Amino acid sequence: MFPEFTLRYARLPERFFERFDPVPVSEPRLVAFNRPLAEELGFDLEAFDEHQAAVWFSGNAVPAGAEPLAQAYAGHQFGTFVPRLGDGRAVLLGEVTDRQARLRDIQLKGAGRTPFSRGADGRAPLGPVLREYLVSEAMHGLGIPTTRALAAVTTGERVFRRVPEPGAVLTRVAASHLRVGTFQYFAARGDVEAIRTLADMAIERHYPELLGPELADVDEAGRYLALIEAVQARQAALVAKWMGVGFIHGVMNTDNTTISGETIDYGPCAFMESYDPRTVFSSIDEGERYAYANQPWIVQWNLARLAETLLPLIDADQERAVELATALIQAYPERYEREWLAVMRAKLGLASEQAEDRELVEGLHEAMHAGRADFTQTFRRLAEALETDAPALLELFERDEPIRAWLPRWRARLAREDVGTAEIATRLRAVNPAYIPRNHKVEEALAAAAEHDDFGPFEALREVLASPFAEQPGREAYAMPAPPSERVFRTFCGT
Repeated sequence: MFPEFTLRYARLPERFFERFDPVPVSEPRLVAFNRPLAEELGFDLEAFDEHQAAVWFSGNAVPAGAEPLAQAYAGHQFGTFVPRLGDGRAVLLGEVTDRQARLRDIQLKGAGRTPFSRGADGRAPLGPVLREYLVSEAMHGLGIPTTRALAAVTTGERVFRRVPEPGAVLTRVAASHLRVGTFQYFAARGDVEAIRTLADMAIERHYPELLGPELADVDEAGRYLALIEAVQARQAALVAKWMGVGFIHGVMNTDNTTISGETIDYGPCAFMESYDPRTVFSSIDEGERYAYANQPWIVQWNLARLAETLLPLIDADQERAVELATALIQAYPERYEREWLAVMRAKLGLASEQAEDRELVEGLHEAMHAGRADFTQTFRRLAEALETDAPALLELFERDEPIRAWLPRWRARLAREDVGTAEIATRLRAVNPAYIPRNHKVEEALAAAAEHDDFGPFEALREVLASPFAEQPGREAYAMPAPPSERVFRTFCGT
């Protein structure tokens, strides 16, 4: 059933990983399987067997051609550097080439205690596995670069966190699992050749344009500078998209910052409802380091850590290398500003660029903050307020004076777009989702599965989130913010 593995990472020197076979579980059961993704990856679905799939996706048997391993990496966790982290509960089975000729990692998460587990059990509770499944697939539906979920399997065993929970294993698919922390692991050991190997792999796998004929005359040092710039471009675009949907990652450590520019690790993540730039959900982020408004600047900080690891490849003169890398990192705010404004202009129905657009966006944010309005529904209902003060929009605001004052400014700006309201309404509905993974709906689905072995709410929510921009009659409850009694203020990572 599995496509052929290529094992590129497994062919690196063994200091890059530890060989590790998944630890078998007692009663594997397949509870979710992403058939469209499996088709995309080249799985033979005509030969699909649910029992055998549960055996493979639990780690009870290793698919033919796979060579499981736990990857080594380090990372800054909430600003503190930890020189040895690594896959503490995950194993990379290998890479496959999908039907679009893209190389994709297939990894089991929750596969048992590895040499990097640091005393932990190496397992995953069902709740966090289903959260990552739902939210990563929702992000994919929203058009945001992300790792994806291929399967979820329950293990028949209990995992002990805050309370005993059913155990599970997630099969995660990624463009790669190269992280800023992967480079930091070897930089901490002074292993320049390993850093060069990683950089060359990242260029070949994610940025082949840096090997193109137009860059044939660029020296090696220039190519590694170009790598920093390319990663920066993708990360700036990624976090701008997060900001556009109110997504709060929760653990933006350097080991959760990918070289590919994909969102990875959906531990204590959540989507903001009532707009507040200081919103934090993660139970472990006591200092609000990774609050909504801080995310763009944490990305810049993480990129600076990547640049530090590449300094020996940029110039033998460290001062010169620092000067060149610093210039790139200092260019990040301008790049991010462009990406963020592009996202926000689209969310306001604007195709052209005007100097006052930033002020217009900030004015809406201020009105939402003053009125404690729901982020997602405010943008979604703009299409109904193109010509009149739509009651459906105003009812979102506890104080509506600021939004009433803002709407005429927005309509005046739209008038300069020189297109009709019908086209603008179409634009708005195409980029402003009706449905996001509402925190209370996610928790409802996880509780039903973990406490009652009922996956109906999970399947229903997964189906809704697959089409976030389409109106889905009868599913209006999925679009609405939580009632006061069901609001979620804290999320937990499950490690």
